[in-house]
Amino acid sequence: MKNIFSVGQINRYVKNMFTQDFILQKIYVKGEVSNCKYHTSGHIYFSLKDETGVLSCVMFAGHRRGLAFRMKDGDRVVVGGAVDVYERDGRYQLYAKEITLEGAGALYERFLALKAELEEMGMFAEEYKQPIPHYIHRLGVVTAPTGAAVQDIRNISLRRNPYLQIILYPALVQGEGAADSIVHGIHMLDQAGVDTIIVGRGGGSIEDLWAFNEEKVARAIFECRTPIISAVGHETDFTIADFVSDLRAPTPSAAAELAVDDFRQIMQEIRIGRERLERGMNGKLELYRMKLAKYQMRMQYLSPEGKLRDSRQRLIDNENRIRKAMQDKVLGYRHQLGICLERYRGLSPLEKLNQGYAFVADEQGRGIRSVEQVQPGDTVKVNVTDGVLEAEIRHIRREDWENGTADNR
Repeated sequence: MKNIFSVGQINRYVKNMFTQDFILQKIYVKGEVSNCKYHTSGHIYFSLKDETGVLSCVMFAGHRRGLAFRMKDGDRVVVGGAVDVYERDGRYQLYAKEITLEGAGALYERFLALKAELEEMGMFAEEYKQPIPHYIHRLGVVTAPTGAAVQDIRNISLRRNPYLQIILYPALVQGEGAADSIVHGIHMLDQAGVDTIIVGRGGGSIEDLWAFNEEKVARAIFECRTPIISAVGHETDFTIADFVSDLRAPTPSAAAELAVDDFRQIMQEIRIGRERLERGMNGKLELYRMKLAKYQMRMQYLSPEGKLRDSRQRLIDNENRIRKAMQDKVLGYRHQLGICLERYRGLSPLEKLNQGYAFVADEQGRGIRSVEQVQPGDTVKVNVTDGVLEAEIRHIRREDWENGTADNR
C-alpha cells in the first residue's frame, strides 16, 4: 500500500531533519542584503543573495542587540544563526542572532570582547564621568591636522566664542601608530591644563576607526584628569572611546557645540540677568524707601521731640481755651454786674437824694419812717444830696396818702 502523509506531517518531518543537523543549528552565511524591512514589532526581515541564489532571513527583536549598525539593502554582511523550517508555510529560512559587516567580522568580535571586558571593569560607569565645564577658556583637540573634522571644530568653536584658545595636537587617527599618537596627544593636553579635550575624527569603516577601539586609548581617556568629549565618525558609529569618554558627541561639529558655550547667548543671559537684577534691586529699594518713610512717620509720632511738641501744642490750645473761657466768664459777669449796678442804682439812697428826696434820721442815726418815731421838740437829721440838716420837730401831722385823710397833733 502507498503511504499517504499530510502536508503538516511532511513539514514537521523536514523541520526535524533541520533541527537534527548540527551544522544548520549554528552557521554563518555571507551575502548581500536585499528586501530589508524593519517591522513595527521590532523584527527585521531580509534576504541574503549572491550570484548563486537567495536565502530568506529574519532577526527577531530579542536579538537586535547583536546588530551594531542599521542594515540596508546592498550591505555585504556575515549572518550568524540557525537554519530552520517555518512549518506553516513549509519554507526554510535563516533565523539570525548576530550580523556583522563582511570583512569586519573579526574586528567586530574583538570590539565586542574588549567592550565587554572594559564594561565589566567599570570603565563605562556613570560615576566616573566628569562633567563638562561651562565657559571654558582653553580647548584641546586631538585629531588629524588636516581634514573636515578639525576645520569643523575650529569654525564652530570660534564662531560660538571668538575669545577661545584652541590647542591642537596633530595626531595620527588611522593606520599603524595611530593609537600611540592619540594616547600621547591626550597626555600632552592633560598636562597643558586645558579645560576640555575633544578626541575624534571623521567617519569611516571599522578598520579606519579601529585606533579608537584600542585598549590603550580607552585607558588614556579613563585616566585623564581633564574632561574628554569623544567625536569619532558619524552619528551611527560607535567606538570604545565613545563609551569610556565623559561625553559622546555624534560628530566633531556636535562636539564643538557641546564643549563651547555660545558667547552671544552668554552675553544675552548676562544682559537679561543684569536687567532682572536691576529690576529686583529697584523694587527692593522702593519697598525699603516706603518702609523707611513709614518708620520716619512713626518715629516722628513716637519721638520725645514730637511728643513734647504735641504736648506744647496741647498746652497752648488749652491755654487759649482757658483764656477764652475766662474772657467769656468775665464778659458774662461784667454783663451781670452791669445789670446789678443798674438795679442797685435804682435802689441807691444817693440816687434817690439826687432825685430830690431826703433821708431823715433821729439823733442816733435811725431812719425815721413813721411819725410815731418822733415827738414835737425832737431833733432830727435831714440828709440831702450835699449835706445834713438838723431840724427840730415843731408839728406832727399824720397823712393817709392812700385815702387822702390827715390827723394833726
